[in-house]
Amino acid sequence: MSNHIVDFNWIGSQENYVDKPDILQLNHFVVGRYGGNSNAGQYKNEDGCLVWSNNKEDWEFTILLDAHNTSESAEIIVENFVNGRSQIKDLLSLPTTHQTFKRFEEEILNMFQSEHFLSACRKVTGETSCLIVVRKDKYVWWFSVGDCILYLFHPELAALGQYQLNQRQFYEWIGQVNTFEQEVPCYSVGIKELRQGENHFFLTTDGLIECPNEPYSNPINIYNTFFNSKDGKSIQSMLKNIQANNVRDSTTIVSWKVTISKKATRASNQ
Repeated sequence: MSNHIVDFNWIGSQENYVDKPDILQLNHFVVGRYGGNSNAGQYKNEDGCLVWSNNKEDWEFTILLDAHNTSESAEIIVENFVNGRSQIKDLLSLPTTHQTFKRFEEEILNMFQSEHFLSACRKVTGETSCLIVVRKDKYVWWFSVGDCILYLFHPELAALGQYQLNQRQFYEWIGQVNTFEQEVPCYSVGIKELRQGENHFFLTTDGLIECPNEPYSNPINIYNTFFNSKDGKSIQSMLKNIQANNVRDSTTIVSWKVTISKKATRASNQ
C-alpha cells in the first residue's frame, strides 16, 4: 500500500485526550485532538473524525463530528461511511468533479434517510453535528448539519476578510434528535472554487472557538497562527493555549494544504 494513502478514523470514546493535547500527522493532514480540562469538569470526549485520501492526492474526504450526551451518534456515522468505503471512493473517482459532487449529495441523503440508518439513530443516546468535506481538483464541496466549522485560508480571500465557508447552524443534529426524521430535513451544502496557489483547509469543532477568553473566536487569529510555525506546531500551540485558558469542551481539528496550479475566476476588469 502506498504511504500516500490516508485511511483513518477515530471516536473520542476510544481515547479521550482529556488533559492531553495530541497531534497526529497523516501524510499531508494534521489531526489535532484535545478532550478538555478535567479541572474544568471534563471527563469524556464525544468528538470524532474520519480522513481519507488516495495515493495520487487528487482528492481528500473528511468528516468531523461533535456529539453530545454520548458518542454513539458519531460512532454510527463513522461506521456507515467505513462500511460504504468502496462506494464512496468510486464516487470520488468519477471522471468529472461535477458528477462527483452531484452524486455525493444524493448518496449522503440516501444514507441518512434510509430506514436502516434512521432506525439505528432511534436507538442511540445523544446526537451529533456532522461536517463532511470533499476536495477534488480545484473545488471543495461540503455537507453540514449543525455547528462544526470549515475554514479556507488563502491570502486572496483573507485580503477580503473571507475565512469561513460554511454557516454554523444551531439546533441541527443527527442521532436521537435527528433532522432527517423531520418532514423536511435541514442541512447546508456548498461548493467553492479554490484559488491558485496554496489553499489551507481547517475544520474544527466548537471547543476551539468557544474557549474561555475566546483566543480563536476570530478566524484571523487562527490564520495568523500558521505564519509563525509549521502546521503541526501551530495546531499544538492552539491546543496548549485553550488548555491554558481552562477549556472544558473538547476540540478536534483536521487541517491540510493543497497547492492549486490552475487559474481561478477573476472579475472581468481585473
